[in-house]
Amino acid sequence: MHVHVNAAASLDGKFSSRRREQVMISGDDDFARVDEIRAAADAVAVGVGTVLADDPHLTLDAPDLVAARENRGDPSHPARVVADSRARTPTDARILDDVATTYVLVSEAAPADRREALESAGAELVVAGAERVSLPDAFDALETRGIDRLMVEGGGELIFSLFEAGLVDELTLYVGSMVIGGRDAPTLADGEGFVTDFPRLSLRDVERVDDGVLLTYDC
Repeated sequence: MHVHVNAAASLDGKFSSRRREQVMISGDDDFARVDEIRAAADAVAVGVGTVLADDPHLTLDAPDLVAARENRGDPSHPARVVADSRARTPTDARILDDVATTYVLVSEAAPADRREALESAGAELVVAGAERVSLPDAFDALETRGIDRLMVEGGGELIFSLFEAGLVDELTLYVGSMVIGGRDAPTLADGEGFVTDFPRLSLRDVERVDDGVLLTYDC
């Protein structure tokens, strides 16, 4: 599976403010670029924190991209994936509508009643890992379901876990011309953080987009 992490951050590396409310970091050109990455993916993934904070839909905005997928025999929208060890995804979350398939990755420790509720709401559960989701095992399971190209949109906890597991193949990072600040504001890679064996990336391209810079890395 090819895992492509895409994110937007402020000059000081923040995803959003300390209130964890959505902040408009990029502009129309970058939004169109993100939609194209989504359209090329088999699935789009986020962590449960992003679902709880933003209630994203994770579908395509541009009708021509939807049509292009349909013309090549793919579903109208890529599948949606939520990494959610304890099955905390709300049953009325927008990603659980019938516009696209939604996989919720849970651990064996997820309460049975929450699992049942999510399945009743339309989610397809993937159980991997004892206390926390084992991302390598979960991704193997997704591959058996036809997910060969995965786009990851956040948040910082999931992205850190992916780097920790050595699962990231490509990173595109839009750096906007703004400062957010705040020691408690989320960043590209939160989690416990690395103290040794820091992941090293290879810069492939730098491009000006809107009023910011798009950095592309091979991992």
